[in-house]
Amino acid sequence: MAQTQLDAILASINHVILGKHHPIKLALTCLLARGHLLIEDLPGVGKTTLAHTIASTLGLTFQRIQFTSDMLPADIIGVSVYERDSGRFSFHPGPIFTQLILADEVNRASPRTQSALLEAMEEQQVTVEGKTHTLSSPFFVIATQNPANQIGTFPLPESQLDRFLMRIELGYPDAKAERALLLGQDRRELLRDLQAVISVDDLLSLQNAVSGIHVSSALVDYVQRILTHTRDSGHYHSGLSPRAGLGLLRAGQAWALLEKRDHVLPEDIQAVLPSIVSHRLQRREEDSPEDWIDQLIHQVAIP
Repeated sequence: MAQTQLDAILASINHVILGKHHPIKLALTCLLARGHLLIEDLPGVGKTTLAHTIASTLGLTFQRIQFTSDMLPADIIGVSVYERDSGRFSFHPGPIFTQLILADEVNRASPRTQSALLEAMEEQQVTVEGKTHTLSSPFFVIATQNPANQIGTFPLPESQLDRFLMRIELGYPDAKAERALLLGQDRRELLRDLQAVISVDDLLSLQNAVSGIHVSSALVDYVQRILTHTRDSGHYHSGLSPRAGLGLLRAGQAWALLEKRDHVLPEDIQAVLPSIVSHRLQRREEDSPEDWIDQLIHQVAIP
């Protein structure tokens, strides 16, 4: 049953987003692992469309926040407004109170505004004037950001980056997919006609199924070797945190579920590793090779 649902989800998303099977699979892996997703790429390659498509396919409530330099935290979280008739303050929730939120161009906002997402992403709650408000379940943040060398961007602090389980890129489509995109139906029309293929309860069941994917002690040894290598090799300014290790395991379980297995293999860890470490590790060498993540994989032996 679960595999039929997962196949239907992937087919629905791939019907709208053409030629991006691997990034789409990573995005679904991130959602199943209860993480949050950061998409860094040039404007116009389908980042926003992907977020809309995931929300429609999974039947999730959706809000888009367009981040700007003058945005305040209250524009995201909400604000308490004094009501004269009742003589008390009433909380007016912001757009963060939804199941899937698209934080579009998140690095165009100031660090103060970016930090408004921290508690929500980590604790699935927000606190306003000493009162805690629980967010929806599931709660999934897809943030997009433009390359850091573009004008008007504020780099995300490390604490914010670490809240994202994965960072992916979409890139340009290949020639075949781009031709189909140019000659095919408008993506906005496809989105309007897109129907949910599973219910929210089904999605929660799939997320619960991820934790049931078996992880052997040898596989845990492999993950620990990766963590230790990033800390002790001297190649990086700082190694992977325990939170990154937990995320790597969860993502490996989710990837194994998508691969129709009930246990995690080292290949599953290697498949998700690039998207998990690319925004967490910073190499000491200025002239880092483009394939440094592949080198990391080869440098850590499988038990």
